[in-house]
Amino acid sequence: MDVDLRRAVVLTLRELGRSDDWRDRADAGHGLAGLAEMPEAVDPLLELVLDTGDTYVTRRTAEALLRRKDKTGLAIVASALAAADDNHADWIHTAVVDVFGIFWNDLDEGLRLSEELSGDADDRVARGARRLHESLSHIDPVLRSAK
Repeated sequence: MDVDLRRAVVLTLRELGRSDDWRDRADAGHGLAGLAEMPEAVDPLLELVLDTGDTYVTRRTAEALLRRKDKTGLAIVASALAAADDNHADWIHTAVVDVFGIFWNDLDEGLRLSEELSGDADDRVARGARRLHESLSHIDPVLRSAK
């Protein structure tokens, strides 16, 4: 893995995320989500999930982070959710349903990770993870296991 090249991409996407055009910001959020494990990506991702100019940016960035289906992506979404106003929270919830509303095993993993994150040392992540867990617990996935 070329850390320097990845860092350069993060810096470029951070700049794109500052664009006046919502399409640029949405693309930046989508791209940065793939690099969410890099410390330099976290703050711009939080800003894009809570984008003040267009909630499409919120939805697209949150969905890309959630599609990672890992602790890193869920932690960033949880942190944003803890600070989100009602409008942003609704769009984050829409992304949660879109990502975790299909397969039962994805939902189970999301529930497990959000429960784990609810004990995070960062109070904002912990609070958001509890909200995320609550949201996930109301989802009835389309495809269930044939037990």
